[in-house]
Amino acid sequence: MSDKATVLVTGGSGFIGGWCVVGLLQQGYTVRTTVRDLSRESAVRAALAKAVDAQDRLSFYAANLTSDAGWDAATSGCEYVLHVASPLGVPAPKNPDELIIPARDGAKRAVNAAIRAGVKRVVMTSSVAATSGSPNGPDSVKDETTWTDITDPTVSAYARSKTIAERAAWDLIASSGGGTTLATVNPSLVLAPVLGRDFSDSVQVIQRLMTGKVPGLPRLGFNIVDARDVADLHIRAMTAPEAAGQRFIASGKFEWMADIAALLRAKLGADAAKVPTRKVPDFVLRLASIFDKDLRFVTPGLGRKHDHTSAKAQTLLGWRPRPTEETVVDCARSLVKEGLV
Repeated sequence: MSDKATVLVTGGSGFIGGWCVVGLLQQGYTVRTTVRDLSRESAVRAALAKAVDAQDRLSFYAANLTSDAGWDAATSGCEYVLHVASPLGVPAPKNPDELIIPARDGAKRAVNAAIRAGVKRVVMTSSVAATSGSPNGPDSVKDETTWTDITDPTVSAYARSKTIAERAAWDLIASSGGGTTLATVNPSLVLAPVLGRDFSDSVQVIQRLMTGKVPGLPRLGFNIVDARDVADLHIRAMTAPEAAGQRFIASGKFEWMADIAALLRAKLGADAAKVPTRKVPDFVLRLASIFDKDLRFVTPGLGRKHDHTSAKAQTLLGWRPRPTEETVVDCARSLVKEGLV
């Protein structure tokens, strides 16, 4: 058995959660993870086994963001909790509360259980969606001092859910008065090799380009970060004394969709044959958004460079994101390997 601490990762069947489990196991930790249904255990184990040999250091617990059941059992005896589980944001729900309530209440359940168990530190996965200005605001570079304005009508339900959930976690820790500390990791667009058919909404950017489901390239861009590096930042924030009470943006270089498409075509050859080359004028996307509600929260960002800096994580914790090219290419090749494009 490992002589390292026991860590609970919520949402181990998810994309970031899975890579957090992998990273912890690689470093010798004993890991617990939550899934909504224990019938998923064998499938999740098989996916994780592609990246790491768990030996006897991985166990599964049933817990749901929307229920109190299972949280105390999962957390009891753990020194650390990585709260990664969060409701999916695509497609956007008609009622924002479908995202906001489970995200907020799930964060409360995880943090409260950690406090009751006497956990040393919770590291919660938030998002740069909680550290952003208005989508239709001017070009900007944001850091951890920024909080998204949830009263702004152009802010998506997903961004509101991440902001409200993160604030709820900070409020709970502040009011607990105990020894449990909190850090948050706020990733940008997360890509990496997929371990199976469960992957984040962000990977759909690559999948849709590779399958030609995106007919053209809009003037949209994002900071890209590798899920393996996001996991590394969670683990650094988990143990570093100076990370207590801190937010950390996990982001790499800002890339436009056209740059990502060009990279795929250059590096994947025939596998990237369906990647579009034609650029879509802004007015076309705005017209399409009249009929497609999922595009309505995208159009304000057309042509805008909303950049996020990870300087704090790099300076305080020695974290380094890998090159964007490696992340994008590894992600795309894994989709080909898994038969997902």
